[in-house]
Amino acid sequence: MIQAVRSAFALPDLRKKILVTFLILAIYRLFAHVPVPGVNSEALSQLFQSNQLLGLLDLLSGGAMANFSVMAMGVYPYITAQIIIQLLTPIIPQLQELQQEGEQGRARLNRLTWYLTVPMAALQAYGQAVIMTQMSGGVPILDSFGFRDAPLPTFAIMITMTAGTLFAVWLGELITEQGIGNGTSIIILGGIVTRLPQSILNQIVSQAWLQLIVFVIITAVTVFGIVIIQEGKLMIWVQYSSRTLGQRGGRLRQTRSVRTHIPLRVNMAGMIPLIFAQSLMVFPSTIAGYFMAPVGQEAQGFLQTAAYWVDQIFNPQYNVYWPLYFLMVVGFTYFYTDTIFQQQNMAENLRKQGASIPGIRPGKRTETYLNQKVRRITLVGALFLGTVAVLPWLVGLFMTLFPGTTASAYTGGGAMLISSTGLLITVGVVLDTMRQLEAQLQMRHYDKFLRKGILG
Repeated sequence: MIQAVRSAFALPDLRKKILVTFLILAIYRLFAHVPVPGVNSEALSQLFQSNQLLGLLDLLSGGAMANFSVMAMGVYPYITAQIIIQLLTPIIPQLQELQQEGEQGRARLNRLTWYLTVPMAALQAYGQAVIMTQMSGGVPILDSFGFRDAPLPTFAIMITMTAGTLFAVWLGELITEQGIGNGTSIIILGGIVTRLPQSILNQIVSQAWLQLIVFVIITAVTVFGIVIIQEGKLMIWVQYSSRTLGQRGGRLRQTRSVRTHIPLRVNMAGMIPLIFAQSLMVFPSTIAGYFMAPVGQEAQGFLQTAAYWVDQIFNPQYNVYWPLYFLMVVGFTYFYTDTIFQQQNMAENLRKQGASIPGIRPGKRTETYLNQKVRRITLVGALFLGTVAVLPWLVGLFMTLFPGTTASAYTGGGAMLISSTGLLITVGVVLDTMRQLEAQLQMRHYDKFLRKGILG
């Protein structure tokens, strides 16, 4: 990895791409500190210190949500729009046709994703302000907000935050085109990494040396496991039959049969199941907050009692939340992997290319065989993702075994330097970026070799 970075900086064009990537990241981080007008900073700070439900959105916004900046939503509405388009593609025939039209079809799908991002961002901007106010116990996060009392400031805030999201997505696309790696992922990674020094500093200031050492060890082991699973593949051997290419010198030219393999990834879903599950787990508790009894009063009536129990179940401050979260991540992993794999239509593509799996008939038998293999290896990926999802909770339970620590100190699973979702994103983005960097280096090496051969 270090050698690849050194080689990249030695080439002027790759060095320019890397510097452009860092420059765009710096611009994003600068705007992430520009707050929306009228923010109550003290109430916002107290809310994030006392509530764990906002962690995912703050993670995907690169820490901008904790400041309620113009970038508070980050690229999250765009990611949500992408997921919706992916899930609707197998259902809507028009979207299936666009997906099969190659580069032009993908461009139109991307344009549809942009169109869907705008209303998603506007709705989330309004809902985010309302929900955060509800979570803060009625203390207003924004001094002037609400269509009834302050319609003009409300519209201005929604438009500003929507524009911030579109600007963040545009910066991500600039990184993809002019820099190195996937721009959206790089922006999220930048927000995660920038918060790591502060987490370490907090442990040092509190002189929690034992906890810091344990966290570093657990983080290193988790990173190692993520790399193994992310890079894990099952190789399916495929035989391409011989083909006649035409005549040459009065003879038919015929290629030999070629044997190759199809790599099936252990974790095809990436981090998407964690986002799905955590978003769905946040929703019931948020709805229950509208019907719960005021702070300091006992629940009265069926609605307030039911809201109280829903909040107990879907609140990460309580242990019942985490086993349920584990099961939802496993379920969403299977669902999303099956959806993505069906879109690839691999059995039909093999049949069109004159290829077959040895011992398996082309067509329906091949499709059944591939589905069985994918579901078997997905079990490993699903259990691993579920374990990564509840890792902060497990770490918290483990830390209570040390003298001088209590369960309340680690309630809610906030007992790691980087969240489990953050670790998965960080490792995945770094691996993907390094693969792209090595591919760029290899391409330039071949290009140099060919030029030398032609000129020589």
